[in-house]
Amino acid sequence: MSESNKNNPSNTTKKKYVFQCFLAIIIFIFLGSCNNGNKVENVERGFYYWKSNDYFGFSETEKIKDLNIRKIYYKFFEVDYSETMGNYPIEKNSPNSYGISKMDSVIIVPTIFIKNEIYKFNDEKSLDLLADNIVFLIEKYIKDAEIRNSDEIQIDCDWTKSTKDKYFYLLKKIKEFSGKKISCTLRLYPYKYPEIMGVPPVDKVSLMCYNLIKPLSEKDKNSIFDLEEFKKYVNKKRKYPIHLDIVLPVFYWSQLYQNNQYEKLVNMNTEEIKKFAKPIKPMWYEVNKDTTINDVYFKIGNQIKCEEVSTETIQDAISVIKKNIELDNNTTVSLFHLDNNSINIYNREEINNIYNSFTK
Repeated sequence: MSESNKNNPSNTTKKKYVFQCFLAIIIFIFLGSCNNGNKVENVERGFYYWKSNDYFGFSETEKIKDLNIRKIYYKFFEVDYSETMGNYPIEKNSPNSYGISKMDSVIIVPTIFIKNEIYKFNDEKSLDLLADNIVFLIEKYIKDAEIRNSDEIQIDCDWTKSTKDKYFYLLKKIKEFSGKKISCTLRLYPYKYPEIMGVPPVDKVSLMCYNLIKPLSEKDKNSIFDLEEFKKYVNKKRKYPIHLDIVLPVFYWSQLYQNNQYEKLVNMNTEEIKKFAKPIKPMWYEVNKDTTINDVYFKIGNQIKCEEVSTETIQDAISVIKKNIELDNNTTVSLFHLDNNSINIYNREEINNIYNSFTK
């Protein structure tokens, strides 16, 4: 102890007190930033409706009301190309069905999936025509269904570095011809590497936080959502150049294998498959009783890989998002997709908690 401190012990006590107060303030700020650093003030609850050749029915309408959903990204159709037909719509799904046009509290966003392969066969002139045709068909569906509250169009396309210029040109033309807000989906690779993949010329993007792995490429990983794979793309604090919304997976599928060869996808969850198959390792089951369900024959010895995403895993993903993605105060959080089979594996509380987690 110095001579001055020996003579005045109160100085040491004061210094310790000041240091402790300073340390407490730093810890308080740090903990506050951890807990609320990327808190969203207002979450607009959304869902994707991705069924093809189907109708938006009573059960979906009731689910929307119960969960207080405010936005539906409704797939109107897809765009493909053939030599004989040129660009043409497929998987058309008219929203002219029960309930959807009468839900004034819900915003309907016409969503169009465009196959990336079409750009090989299109120049700017044909893309002008395609944009005009897309807008025409959207407006026809909106009019037929008497939808009154739609001021946005969303385009879904897995564009690549080689197709981005033509895709971005098409987006500009759709906006020009429609006069509406334009949004598009954004996969995680272009999110992480905008300097390579470009930033689409839209009003906002929806970050699709799933399908990071090709379904048949890695048999021991969940191709719908793998947390460690997700962290490779959402690995540091980033602010995307335009407004960014979030889309999370609430769907499942199962892959049927015979003699270690992939056969088909089946729309069954783990609990359904457990009735006639035994677990052999994580996600994998072996059929132990010959069974036929929905015209699909499951033979003894067949193997099934069940892929679904638990609410615990979704909450882990939300923690990564809140830590590393800078979200605006008003953000749309959507779930993919609205389907009775898929959505019923989660209860009401679990779905509400997904949305609410962004505001905590």
